[in-house]
Amino acid sequence: MNRKIVISISFLVVILCIVSCSNKVQYKYSFQNPSLPLEERVDNLVSLMTIEEKISQMVNNAPAIERLDVPAYNWWNETLHGVARSPYNVTSYPQAIGMAAGWNPASLQTMADYCATEGRAIYNDSQKKGNTGIYLGLTYWSPNINIFRDPRWGRGQETYGEDPFLTGTLGKAFVRGIEGDNPNYLKASACAKHYAVHSGPEWNRSTFNAEVSDYDLWNTYLPAFKDLIVDAKVSGVMCAYNALDGQPCCANDKLMNTILREKWNFTGYVTSDCGGINHFWKTHKTHPNKESAAAAAVLHGTDCECSSDPAYNALSKALADGLLTENDINTSVKRLFTIRFRLGMFDPPSMVPFSDIDVSVLEHKKHKEHALKMARESMVLLKNENKTLPISKSIKKIAIVGPNAADESVLLSNYYGSPSEVTSVVEGIRAKFKGEIIYEQGVNIADNEVFKSQYNQKLFTHNGVEGFNGAYYKNTKFEGEPTVVKLDKTVDFQWADGEFVADGVIANSVSMRWTSEYTADRTAEVTFSLKGDDHCKLFVDGEKKIETDLKTGFYTFQATKGKTYKLVIELVQYSDNAEVKFDAGFIEKLSPLEISNRVKDADVIVFVGGISASLEGEAMPVSVKGFKGGDRTNIELPAVQTEVLKALHATGKPVVFINMSGGAMGFEWEAENIPAIIQAWYAGQEGGAAIADVLFGDYNPAGRLPVTFYKNVNQLPDFEDYNMNNRTYRYFKEEPLYAFGYGLSYSTFAYSNLEIVQSDGEEFIVSANVTNTGKFDGDEVVQLYVSNKNDEKNKSIRDLKGFKRIILKAGETKGVTFNLKNEDLSILDDNGNSLPLKGTFDFSLGGGQPNEKSQDKNNVITTSISLN
Repeated sequence: MNRKIVISISFLVVILCIVSCSNKVQYKYSFQNPSLPLEERVDNLVSLMTIEEKISQMVNNAPAIERLDVPAYNWWNETLHGVARSPYNVTSYPQAIGMAAGWNPASLQTMADYCATEGRAIYNDSQKKGNTGIYLGLTYWSPNINIFRDPRWGRGQETYGEDPFLTGTLGKAFVRGIEGDNPNYLKASACAKHYAVHSGPEWNRSTFNAEVSDYDLWNTYLPAFKDLIVDAKVSGVMCAYNALDGQPCCANDKLMNTILREKWNFTGYVTSDCGGINHFWKTHKTHPNKESAAAAAVLHGTDCECSSDPAYNALSKALADGLLTENDINTSVKRLFTIRFRLGMFDPPSMVPFSDIDVSVLEHKKHKEHALKMARESMVLLKNENKTLPISKSIKKIAIVGPNAADESVLLSNYYGSPSEVTSVVEGIRAKFKGEIIYEQGVNIADNEVFKSQYNQKLFTHNGVEGFNGAYYKNTKFEGEPTVVKLDKTVDFQWADGEFVADGVIANSVSMRWTSEYTADRTAEVTFSLKGDDHCKLFVDGEKKIETDLKTGFYTFQATKGKTYKLVIELVQYSDNAEVKFDAGFIEKLSPLEISNRVKDADVIVFVGGISASLEGEAMPVSVKGFKGGDRTNIELPAVQTEVLKALHATGKPVVFINMSGGAMGFEWEAENIPAIIQAWYAGQEGGAAIADVLFGDYNPAGRLPVTFYKNVNQLPDFEDYNMNNRTYRYFKEEPLYAFGYGLSYSTFAYSNLEIVQSDGEEFIVSANVTNTGKFDGDEVVQLYVSNKNDEKNKSIRDLKGFKRIILKAGETKGVTFNLKNEDLSILDDNGNSLPLKGTFDFSLGGGQPNEKSQDKNNVITTSISLN
């Protein structure tokens, strides 16, 4: 061979080798190599960790392992109805119960996808800034798929209602939206909670032991969890605070080992509810100490503990005492890191398809439009006597009355994020109605002592300068010198956990103190108002006058012109959002007659009332009649509102009652006497606009109740009784105020040609035609119920087995079809296995349940088949 050719070939080989070697990435550890199988990468990483490092990763606030290039990560994040509690402005959708009232899985999946998009933007931006704090991660502890079995439960607003099928269907849509469909990466991680048999009371959740029959467990409390875990392959589960049959849920043999891991083959991670493991030994008293509690939780598959004082800190002692093995620890740590790898946290950003999502997507136009769409879909028209609605825009004067009419915070409910704009009902009506509008709050939710602001900034000074001297401490006890001291013009702040409240001070385990001198400009009765989350206090001349937690407090005194009063405001924030607002003005107390006299000249009166998440919610220190610890002791509308509605009704003018609440209300007088009623839930940032659209007919309401509205608490069993007998539409034997699935429209719908065809013995095809027989275009929620009263093994009256929300123009007809499998005509036995039912089955198709006695019927058609 020619020597020159040999040299050339040799040179080419060298060049190719150099190029090849330069393109080959050198990894310090195998787990960093994205080309290796996921399981191999996780195994490698865990094998490199010391036992102390492994244990450190089993809490929500997992620290960095710098020697292995493992970054810190906080598992705790929320996106119940929009990304919650972050320091960014985000889109806020209707509360979960309102989204359930829309009966639209496609809308819910889109909402969840948008939440994951905004969540990725927040995560990506935070990573660039080196911020790994709470509420910035990609593991969202949502959705809440507990069954809303009793309307008194304050957290029921976070659920999708009382029906297992509706809850499971919507929950699966949420999971698919959050987690996405990428074959290699999760867009974000969803978490099914609270597993299981958890739905109040709030005041004793850390000691409560739920006792249920196997029939109720499998046929009511577990179906939605199975839907998400087995069908939707949700990546996370949160175990509940309460105990079941004497064992805490997070260490329950039946729930955690037999069902979750063995029967359902769940391979994702489980987190405790926050502080729940310490409840084992502190409140449930099922374990003697912290180390035994921690070991029991791990052995039952609770991989992550959420707590500010983790019981898992005692796992080292539990190991030394032989309560568990390092292999048990390894199992949990591997599950946790599997999720982080699936989220792309250890791969180059160029490989992760969501890594380029930036903050420009936050509050994107299409997200806000979808928030409006879902708010519209959530509206349930309960009554419309004499076609009071829609309101004609040609009338001259509208009066708006009520405690929730101008309140923006009521629309955001709980577990909320902070949108840059929220539209109240008053603002929504003003944007549409060009005539005269009279607004009169009239009353608060539960009393008539209405605060009227007359805040004059010039009257509050520090060292002669307008404002408040703010001192910000990086601890919760005002210890040492403040980190930051600055002048704040007013005390009116709202911070998300982890947001900077001042230079170098992040809102998490901090305390703040503001001081100022108030000089009265007149001799008169003055009221100071202080609203604050966490722990908030007002001192006047050294004496504590207001101490408030999650609500507003007032202090009224006789001020003397020219006299100076020293004010001190303190706020201690531990975690979660922080809010504080100081105001000054006076208290106005009006009688119902005085209120009605102020608005009686209006052509239509719109009363916006109900309750709010400041009274119903999670373990809240509320001391208001009718409410207890976040729950309710009755379900009636607060009496002060009913009295005002009676006075408004007495004017003879048309009255529209808009009720906002997270749970069912028992407003019997209102249902009997007020001509038009809308159940508006907590409708999110576009709630006021959506309500105005319905009021004026720009949107035809089609929402349906996801819960039964009972007449009063006398129709309810004991709150702590988890037996499903006489609970929810499936077992309730009396006449409700408004039935599950109920809701009116401005149009009418007719059903025809109901057919049931059995296909190959494996499924039943149910079909019918639906016609819009009215003059309005609109949606119809088609509901399929199946009833079997002949088989003694079945205890339910009827069960929802299918639903579709369809759009029909006036006069239009569409066909609908449902496919039911044999298991849809079965119940679950005591081991969770499908048990076919026999006898006669009634199939009912319509806009609501059949045989609704108390309200106007939607057209419903029914047919029967017999199975042996």
